[in-house]
Amino acid sequence: MASWPLEISMDSFRRSWDLQGESFWRNVFEMHKGKMQIKNSNIAIGNLEKIFTATFKLANEKGFQAMSLRDLSRETGISMGGLYAYIGSKNDLASVIEGVLRNYIDQVIGGLSTQNLKPVESLRAIVYAEIYMMETMSPWYYFCFMELKGLPREQQLQTLELELRFEAILIEAFRAGVEDGQFVCEKPELLASQVTAQLQQWHLKRWKFKLRKIDTQEYAQFIFDNLLMCLAYKNDPGVEGKTENISNEQSREEESSRLNLQA
Repeated sequence: MASWPLEISMDSFRRSWDLQGESFWRNVFEMHKGKMQIKNSNIAIGNLEKIFTATFKLANEKGFQAMSLRDLSRETGISMGGLYAYIGSKNDLASVIEGVLRNYIDQVIGGLSTQNLKPVESLRAIVYAEIYMMETMSPWYYFCFMELKGLPREQQLQTLELELRFEAILIEAFRAGVEDGQFVCEKPELLASQVTAQLQQWHLKRWKFKLRKIDTQEYAQFIFDNLLMCLAYKNDPGVEGKTENISNEQSREEESSRLNLQA
């Protein structure tokens, strides 16, 4: 069985990148343990999940700026003293959220440059990886997008950098395709901004896609197909066939799941 990114599917992505569960929270701890008083990962990871899950919930209900650490203490059941062992302030909490997302964007999407993929394959993996990450880490993306205006200036700039980092990866993929003779792109910066905005709709307007019964795979494929048209890409039968087979396989998996649920 092929693995991500040669196989483009949510299952192959999740086999390569565990963005939920104990291993994910252990990684969050490892990224930021230097800023915490708690040094035992076995103790920390359960409370970290409580703290960030509650932060996302309270931020959605009342806004991050209106949320207090006392609110967070009540929601998590962790004492104020216990919270301070993990975070020094609300700004520290926001900084960790931005840092975790930035780290995974660099690893998951930035790391595709080491996979020795053809330009069109690399571009497809970038689009699908971003959608899959938004699907799996939706609260993290939503927080960084929606709470930006209320953060200190320095943190605002760090959060804006997330978007610029992703666009830089897209631009590099466009230019690689141009150099290879596969793409035509006169304004890569504008195209990258357009694609980024389209991708952001997946975590900002989920209600609309649910209403129209548009699933993850369908939306990612739509963006990728339109991107290839913008790049004047000439169909490569091998790549086209691979994409079609992936889409068909995904459709069969979804239909099978629906039938199992009905049974």
